[in-house]
Amino acid sequence: MRFHLKFYLHYLVLLGSSCVISTYGPNQRAQKTGDILLGGLFPMHFGVASKDQDLAARPESTECVRYNFRGFRWLQSMIFAIEEINNSSTLLPNITLGYRIFDTCNTVSKALEASLSFVAQNKIDSLNLDEFCNCTGNIPSTIAVVGASGSAVSTAVADLLGLFYIPQISYASSSRLLSNKNQYKSFMRTIPTDEYQAIAMAAIIEHFQWNWVIAIASDDEYGRPGIEKFENEMFHRDICIDLNVLISQYVDEAEIRRLADRIQNSSAKVIVVFASGPDIEPLVKEMVRRNITDRVWLASEAWASSSLVAKPEYLDVMGGTIGFALRAGHIPGFKDFLQQVHPKKSSHNEFVREFWEETFNCYLEDSPRNADSENGSTSFRPLCTGEEDIASVETPYLDYTHLRISYNVYVAVYAIAQALQDILTCTPGKGLFSNGSCADIRKVEAWQVLKQLRHLNFIDSMGERVRFDNGSELSANYTIINWHRSPEDGSVVFKEVGYYSIHNKNVAKLSIDKSKILWNGRLTEVPFSNCSVECEPGTRKGIIDGEPTCCFECTECSDGEYSDHKDASFCVKCPNNSWSNGNHTSCFLKQIEFLSWTEPFGIALALFAVLGVLLTAFVLGVFVQFRDTPIVKASNRELSFLLLFSLICCFSSSLIFIGEPQDWTCRVRQPAFGISFVLCISCILVKTNRVLLVFEAKIPTSLHRKWWGLNLQFLLVFLFTFVQVMICVVWLYNAPPGSYKNYDIDEIIFITCNEGSMMALGFLIGYTCLLAAICFFFAFKSRKLPENFTEAKFITFSMLIFFIVWISFIPAYFSTYGKFVSAVEVIAILASSFSLLACIFFNKVYIILLKPSRNTIEEVRCSTAAHAFKAAAKATLRHSSGFRKRSSSVGGSSASSPSSSISMKTNGNEMESPSTRRHGSKPRVSFGSGTVSLSLSFEEARNSMK
Repeated sequence: MRFHLKFYLHYLVLLGSSCVISTYGPNQRAQKTGDILLGGLFPMHFGVASKDQDLAARPESTECVRYNFRGFRWLQSMIFAIEEINNSSTLLPNITLGYRIFDTCNTVSKALEASLSFVAQNKIDSLNLDEFCNCTGNIPSTIAVVGASGSAVSTAVADLLGLFYIPQISYASSSRLLSNKNQYKSFMRTIPTDEYQAIAMAAIIEHFQWNWVIAIASDDEYGRPGIEKFENEMFHRDICIDLNVLISQYVDEAEIRRLADRIQNSSAKVIVVFASGPDIEPLVKEMVRRNITDRVWLASEAWASSSLVAKPEYLDVMGGTIGFALRAGHIPGFKDFLQQVHPKKSSHNEFVREFWEETFNCYLEDSPRNADSENGSTSFRPLCTGEEDIASVETPYLDYTHLRISYNVYVAVYAIAQALQDILTCTPGKGLFSNGSCADIRKVEAWQVLKQLRHLNFIDSMGERVRFDNGSELSANYTIINWHRSPEDGSVVFKEVGYYSIHNKNVAKLSIDKSKILWNGRLTEVPFSNCSVECEPGTRKGIIDGEPTCCFECTECSDGEYSDHKDASFCVKCPNNSWSNGNHTSCFLKQIEFLSWTEPFGIALALFAVLGVLLTAFVLGVFVQFRDTPIVKASNRELSFLLLFSLICCFSSSLIFIGEPQDWTCRVRQPAFGISFVLCISCILVKTNRVLLVFEAKIPTSLHRKWWGLNLQFLLVFLFTFVQVMICVVWLYNAPPGSYKNYDIDEIIFITCNEGSMMALGFLIGYTCLLAAICFFFAFKSRKLPENFTEAKFITFSMLIFFIVWISFIPAYFSTYGKFVSAVEVIAILASSFSLLACIFFNKVYIILLKPSRNTIEEVRCSTAAHAFKAAAKATLRHSSGFRKRSSSVGGSSASSPSSSISMKTNGNEMESPSTRRHGSKPRVSFGSGTVSLSLSFEEARNSMK
């Protein structure tokens, strides 16, 4: 493909060279001879006339239309710089610079037509075309070209000039595609790349908090890359584009109307335009015709101050436009030079004649326009006198107050001159060419100048450094302007309202004075251009299915989250120790809660625990005071004392559950509760089981008395308690409990205890319940023993309460949270402790204190004897029933059953057989030192069996 392109260019150059020999390219030009020739490309017209070539005759060159006064000023800037250099005694002394400047008409075709003359002059033998024609001759060589203006034009010219290594320095082509040094190896520029301008536009939109815009770009190498970079910046800033269209000055009117319809129907109020003045002009005219005044235009540098659009009659629609302008430079003496222009004084500049005619709306003698006028092809214009005063007419040509593009042209010419100066002052052996050689200034070639420009490094008149080496780009310094209407004459005034500067894409600064901006030409309030109404603090932006991210619905933040600014993309979760307020705009510190000593619930539990301790201590004092009474003795007073002590420990252990949990309290409270209860249940178990075994022993012996001695009872209590102690030791060693802050509850931080191992807690409570179950079993079997001697019935009832409490505790423990977990356990401890205290001891204390008559040895003996004879009677009945059954089985007989009597001596463990006693004697039951005589007889009617 590249071979075909090169062949095509060879053909174009061949055709162009034949034209150059006779006419030197396009007819109209500005030229002046010199030792070294510079080329120039400037848009003296905004476009070309559309003409349908039917090829019935030889095609004619297209006509350029709509004169560009600013383009002529740019051309004058190049001529002024060259004349200033020629008159300098320090820069290029004895060297005269000449120039050949052509009109591009802002189109690629005209620019290439002019560029062919540069190529034809510049050593055409480099293409090996000498075998076809002798094209070199004596035509002067162009060693560098200044131009062109538009990026699309410069791209085409750069492709051509790059083949011959002719350096090209553009003053207004800002497309970022031209930064590719591999593709455009001879292209340079004195204007920042559009990449910076796209970033600046996105920064302004973000600054005014807009998120819903329309993007329009010219369909060329300037608009497409610029808007693409702009889209990327908008995406990273979470800003959406409603419409994204490409336009051109040659688009038909129907397409313009359709685009205007889409803009008018869009809810976006900001229109970003990356285009040149001629490209955007048709759309602006249609918007003015429709009088659409509620839009804000954001203009790129290419049209921000264009005379095609910045017209007073457009200000009702375009007023308030925010635009970017390049930094303004200062060119000393340029004002006077511009005012000295005159057709009679500018024989080297053929563009002056047309400028003069357009400025004063007249025709000079021998002008082609005058001939057309006589033929009736155009409206009549008077002849120019030549005495017209250029200062009396206000045109963009004389707008020298802010020299931007003109200054870039000035710098481009001086850059070429500085490169030639470096060649002129080169020292042999230190040059840039092979073996350190230097180029000959009198025979310098374009490629040598290009080499020198790539190593150029100089300071311009504004004090900024100019470099063209690989990868270097000028820093972007934009002035932000706002279109105002002049109160004097109604013309457009470009008011400076801020600036944007960026260096190396990293350090950027945006400054805007909002008070100076007039929106839509008259308003001071920033317009609204968002897809959705902004969300208030306390809400977030919620996504709407099928809509861009900028179109959202406001959703209230969830509990525990907040947003403290408008248009929050997400709600921020409050810290663990905080919670969101009612409207979710901020967080407040959560209330820290635990089972406190100062709250009513904690006070009540503590009072009940203290009451339990006092009651238990009172009972213990009563038992100690009346320790020699029969009831205290019959209750196994030593174990009773230990049982009461364990109950004091149980009540006291509940107090550890109250107050702010600390690591040490968390480690102590469960073992203290578990060991206290096991000690209590062990005492009850041992005492109940001992009485049961004594009363149910068939033959009480000294072995029983030895086995159930006091020492062994305490040993069993110790062993039962030791098992619980070991469970606690293993628990504390492997998974010790600790204090824990629970943040899971709304608005509250519960400080609780992390038990470390729920399995260990289960073992602790399970072992206690196992002992209670065994105790309940023995107590249930002992329920019919003498109630003055043993509290078996009450123990059975207390164990039932114990089971009810702790079975209910399990679901309650796991279904509650925070401080209520501790409260549930405290209630369980207090309930079970009070049940044991009340059931086992309150009856005895009542008898001891209020019924002392029942606390006697006789009362105890009677109760014991009654129980003994009831048991003996039942045994005798069972024995007699068995005897009758055996008698009837052998035939039966009539007899009377003898009176039966039983004699027991409980302290002697002896029992008399009824056969050893005489009839009529009374049995005796001895207990201690006294004797109670009771008789029990019964008869059974004899039945004769016949």
